[in-house]
Amino acid sequence: MTQDRYDYVIVGAGLAGASAVEGIRQHDKQGSILLAGAEPQRPYNRPPLSKQLWTGKETLEKIFIHGAEFYERERVDLALATQIDAVDAGAREIRDRQGRRYRYGKLLLATGGSPRRLPIPGGGLDGLSYFRTYDDYVQLRRAAASAKTAVVIGGGFIGSEIAAALNMSGIEVSMVFPGPHLVDRVFPEPLARALQSGFAERGVQVLAGDRPVSITRSGMHFIVRTEKGRRLRADLAVAGIGITPNLTLAAQTGLQTGDGIVVNELLQTSDPDIYAAGDNAFFPYRSLGKAMRIEHWDHALNQGRCAGRNMAGAGETYDYMPFFFSDLFDFGYEAVGNVDASLETWADWQEENRTGVIYYLVDGVVQGVMLCNVWEKVDAARELIRARKRWTHATLRGMIR
Repeated sequence: MTQDRYDYVIVGAGLAGASAVEGIRQHDKQGSILLAGAEPQRPYNRPPLSKQLWTGKETLEKIFIHGAEFYERERVDLALATQIDAVDAGAREIRDRQGRRYRYGKLLLATGGSPRRLPIPGGGLDGLSYFRTYDDYVQLRRAAASAKTAVVIGGGFIGSEIAAALNMSGIEVSMVFPGPHLVDRVFPEPLARALQSGFAERGVQVLAGDRPVSITRSGMHFIVRTEKGRRLRADLAVAGIGITPNLTLAAQTGLQTGDGIVVNELLQTSDPDIYAAGDNAFFPYRSLGKAMRIEHWDHALNQGRCAGRNMAGAGETYDYMPFFFSDLFDFGYEAVGNVDASLETWADWQEENRTGVIYYLVDGVVQGVMLCNVWEKVDAARELIRARKRWTHATLRGMIR
């Protein structure tokens, strides 16, 4: 039963918000908690939406982070399908779109991000999927059941995963994106080229170095026209071009923002009673010595828990080093640290462009590690990054197997 005053209010019912509940309860078994989210579903894991749900390794019923009984047992009031429109830090109060007000002792902004939209004619067409949510998956999966062709706009993580998923569902897929190759901000070029060849061998048309300039409908089909004069006709159109952190509430409240909501090592914003965690938090990444914003599952899980503990008084520094993962057909990887393809990269392959370890270096110091079809070595990679030592290619060879 919702009330009007809570010890803890969490805005954002994604992984970071749900994990914050766990963190709070580790230190405070009795404090009242409100978890408010814009989507109608209970908090769920996003990675299966573009991965395991398409391969049958996961089901919709199992992607929820907690069962309904968890929130009852932990005495958490859920306000789902609830858009929070305002925060009054002076009154320590939030307001939803229906005008309901809730006062808080501590507040967490775990508002995540929203898909970037295509700034072109037709970028807002009905049926064009900006794939991110539970409902997006349900709608696309339903449409894919009768589709034969699809255009995927974007060659990053989501674009690559969705293209692979649709292809494995028997759909003829064309990908179009402006970068020189797949996931160009992360993959070194030789690996990306090899993966592109693998996509092509499976029937995916990869149109790198091009971008859509308009999208129209012709009957039941989408027509995507590109900068290079291509005309792509498809039953489905999906755009996966990244997200923008949701900063409106923070900015309206006067909190310090940049690439995200600026927080300190305790995950407090410029108002010490307001915290931020997850995709929208710009935090001090201690192991890399710089502030960053990270959009991955493992980060939201652990940062959310830490924020919850600190809201309950733990005073714990967030120094976790998150990893992320993906699967593209039979190529799987886990990565940790700063895996920026603009850095020097060196690959220690056991099987070239398939099995091995890629190191991302600055002046011989390992900044990030990608483990390609190499498993259970994330902790070893973390140790290398934290060591802050200089390495040569020869000394790195065989370091992680």
